[in-house]
Amino acid sequence: MRGAIVFCCFLFFFGNGFAQLEVNILDDKALFMEGRDSVLVFQTEPKSLNGSYKRANYIHPLYSLDGFPITEDFPDDHLHHRGVFWAWHQLYIEDKRIGDGWEIRDFEWEVVNIAKEVGKNDLPKLKSIVYWKSPLVLDKNSKMMPLVKETNWITVYPKIDNYRIIDIKIKLLGLFEDMRIGGSEDEKGYGGFSSRIRLSEDIKFEDSKGIVIPENTPVQGKDWINILSRTKESNSRYGLVIIQSEKNPYFPNPWILREKNSMQNAIYPHPGARPVSLSNTEPTILQYRLVIHNGDLENSIISKLQHQFFGQTQ
Repeated sequence: MRGAIVFCCFLFFFGNGFAQLEVNILDDKALFMEGRDSVLVFQTEPKSLNGSYKRANYIHPLYSLDGFPITEDFPDDHLHHRGVFWAWHQLYIEDKRIGDGWEIRDFEWEVVNIAKEVGKNDLPKLKSIVYWKSPLVLDKNSKMMPLVKETNWITVYPKIDNYRIIDIKIKLLGLFEDMRIGGSEDEKGYGGFSSRIRLSEDIKFEDSKGIVIPENTPVQGKDWINILSRTKESNSRYGLVIIQSEKNPYFPNPWILREKNSMQNAIYPHPGARPVSLSNTEPTILQYRLVIHNGDLENSIISKLQHQFFGQTQ
């Protein structure tokens, strides 16, 4: 009952201007704010480390409810990891391998358009159109050709009680015939929607049935994952829940979970080592919900937020 009351209050407060959410588009990024509090930054222009690992089209920083960044960028152990991102090792045109968007080899993202939209209940939404490119595919003028058209939407909800919701929708359309996409070519098969967050020594993973123990290979069939950690600056507890849409292909996708020095991944496709078709007529659509909380969010509320998300995804 308490969870239902909280959610109804969310609609009431937002509809009456209680929350002051906005998105500001800057030269190289877009910043979501709630009043004076930073919520997240979406990177629109390429960043690099001394010219290497050039990346764009990802979220970093993502902030805790206390205002501390909980994501990492260019971590020493995996310099290609970056905040909240979605990327794949394998991209094929027919039988030709075209770059690696996961490790950022022969691969680039060009954000060609970014715009503010107003979503349901006047929620602020950011729409981005992104072209995937590779120096391995050039036109007659030796310029990189667009390979995949990605459209993504980020929607931020106001903070309610001890949590905040962020919804992310990703639409992928191949721009050539006979394109395929896949994850790592091993038993892990990782690829797709991932988060590189700060992991404390007492990191813990939970789903609706209790504690989840990470394994080297994918953990099967969990409906959502609640990652419980601490901020580096204040040692305060925080949580990040990742919810997959039930309309995602291969739902429920398995998870790659790591207690240190790595990312957390909702695997798509599965098995990831086997690439799947990326159509040039019918887009592949992937949708995810993030719930940022204070480390003490009841499973019953997470389940309500999951079911509400299922009801609105298309």
